[in-house]
Amino acid sequence: MKQLIHDLRGAVVSTLVFTVVLCGAYPLVVWAVAQTAFPDKANGSLIKDADGTVRGSTLLGQNFTGEAWFQPRPSAAGAFGYDAASSSGSNLGPTSQKLADAIKERVAAYRTANGLAETESVPADAVTASGSGLDPHISLRNAELQAGRVARARNLTVEQVRVLIARCTQKPDAGLLGDAGVNVLQLNLELERMPHSATSSTGTP
Repeated sequence: MKQLIHDLRGAVVSTLVFTVVLCGAYPLVVWAVAQTAFPDKANGSLIKDADGTVRGSTLLGQNFTGEAWFQPRPSAAGAFGYDAASSSGSNLGPTSQKLADAIKERVAAYRTANGLAETESVPADAVTASGSGLDPHISLRNAELQAGRVARARNLTVEQVRVLIARCTQKPDAGLLGDAGVNVLQLNLELERMPHSATSSTGTP
C-alpha cells in the first residue's frame, strides 16, 4: 500500500509540474518573446489604417473586382474563394478536364481585361489557384501586365503604377530563394492613397 501511495504521489506531482511548465510557463515565455521581438508577425501581420481600422493581413489574399484594382490569384478556398477559414486548393489534377476548361476561360478573360493579344503568354499565377487558395502575392510579370489597365481606370500613368508595384514587391528570401512577388493588398491600398486616382470601381480593399 505504501508503494502504491508513493507511486501515485509521484505521478500526481509530475503531472502538476508538467502542466504548470508546459501549459503555463512555456507558452507565456513564447508569447512574451514574440510580442517583444516580433509584435507585428505575432499578431497576424495586420495592415491597419491610421485610425486603427484593420484592412487585412499581408499573409492572406483577398478578392478584388473592378478594372481599377490589381487582381489576385484565383482561389478555391471556400464556396466563393478567399475564405481564410477554408484554406484549400481545388484538388483537381493535371488530367482534369474541368481544370483545363477553367484555365482556358481564365486565360481568355485575362487577355481581354488587360488588352493582350491572343498570342500573348499569360502568367501561370494569373489563371491557377495556389495550394492554400490564400496566396497574397502575384508574380512581378502578372502585376506588370495589369499595370496598363489599372493606370487607365485611375487616370494615372503607367510609370506611376509601376513605381507602386516596385514598392510592394517582395524580393526572394536571402536574394536567392524563390521568386519576387507583389503583395496585392498592399499594392491596392497604395493605389487607394494615390491623389487624383479614380475610385468608381466596384471593388474595395
